[in-house]
Amino acid sequence: MQKPAVTVMIKAARQAGNTILRQIGRIESLHVVEKARHDFASEVDAQAEKDIVRELKRAFPRHAFLGEEGGLQGSGDHGFVIDPLDGTSNYLHGIPHYCVSIAMLERGEPVHAVVFDPLRNEIFYASKGCGAYLNERRIRVSQRQELTGALLATGFAPRERKRIGPQLEAIRRLLAEHEAEDVRRTGSAALDLAYVAAGRVDGYFEAGVKPWDIAAGMLLVREAGGRVCDFRGRSEGLLDRGQILAANVRLCDPLQKVMVESGYAAAFD
Repeated sequence: MQKPAVTVMIKAARQAGNTILRQIGRIESLHVVEKARHDFASEVDAQAEKDIVRELKRAFPRHAFLGEEGGLQGSGDHGFVIDPLDGTSNYLHGIPHYCVSIAMLERGEPVHAVVFDPLRNEIFYASKGCGAYLNERRIRVSQRQELTGALLATGFAPRERKRIGPQLEAIRRLLAEHEAEDVRRTGSAALDLAYVAAGRVDGYFEAGVKPWDIAAGMLLVREAGGRVCDFRGRSEGLLDRGQILAANVRLCDPLQKVMVESGYAAAFD
């Protein structure tokens, strides 16, 4: 059964999703801002975030809000982290892969999470200690035992292009030495983590991520029986480290070892 907080978060995510889908037909006329090189936001992102905050404030008026577009509003031990449109570049290019991501935090740790894919009408949600679900069905991370044959996901964040060499070396090692099946780059960190939780991909790693990219997804993975850490295997303070690795408990260590041996972890020391 959904926790009351999750029910509210799902309603907010669906409202944002409706806003996103209504604007698909006018993508070419949208006002788009380049926040940084290769990092874009549109008026749809801003409106979707307003929809989410408005709905959440009705039920949680004293909570703080950290949104990708609106920044930090309020303070305290309880708050929400929001990415109104994770996969903005996909959306603006007409690539059908993006989502809404909302996490509720208590003292800096996610306790409720919702990731909504409006195109596929898929709601991934979790509450701490209660498991992870996809449209009311319990989900679990994959049972793969080794990197050989693994399907992995990553991202190439615009903020991390100076460290692309070690990342490409990590990918080379995964494909050539460990014989992973493939490495996907989907363009949505939140959906990558949701797919790890659902067992659709075996593992995920990326640097240059922000709290709103990963807060909901990391709880989904943990509640689906997986592990989330940084490239050195640390799980504390993960929202602020800017790097993440997620997989089932058997794959996490060998995947993290590749991050170290390739020099990708050292690039952040």
